[in-house]
Amino acid sequence: MALRPNNNYRGNKREEEPYRINNLIRGVAEVRLVGENIEQGVYEFSKALAIAESQSLDLVEISPNAVPPVCKVIDYAKFKYDQKKKQKEIKANATKTVIKEIRFGPNTDEHDFNFKLKHAVNFLKEGAKVKAYVHFVGRTIVFKERGEMLLLNFAKGLEEFGKPDDMPKLEGKRMSIIFSPKAAKK
Repeated sequence: MALRPNNNYRGNKREEEPYRINNLIRGVAEVRLVGENIEQGVYEFSKALAIAESQSLDLVEISPNAVPPVCKVIDYAKFKYDQKKKQKEIKANATKTVIKEIRFGPNTDEHDFNFKLKHAVNFLKEGAKVKAYVHFVGRTIVFKERGEMLLLNFAKGLEEFGKPDDMPKLEGKRMSIIFSPKAAKK
């Protein structure tokens, strides 16, 4: 019995390099050379490659659409590392939007309403968005007006801390509205 290879194994998918380097730069006669410790200017491709190799660095095509293409003499591994580091930093500084949900029934009484309103105020003060929705179960869908009134009263109670993004919308068995926190006054 012969062993058959497992064709289900895909292996690690290699990321395609965003820049062409050294001998992978093809189809160009001359390049504009930039970088440190280099006289900038337009060189023949072979000469530019020789300059990069003489400094033990890589010739990296930075702007392939320019005429002639712009190449930089740098250490490619360090360049890639710096690019990844910048991307990570940008991602870390991006604001993350948190959406807190508050659920009502169409027949929610006043005490529960006030309790949930107080929680929504705290969420908005923390800077989170609040999604309030009325969930209609079974035949309670006939009380659409009650649900809409409930959400509009909720909006009125939150007008000091947040503003509604839209009017209440009915999607299936849920009527929802989203509130964004108001900017803090300085």
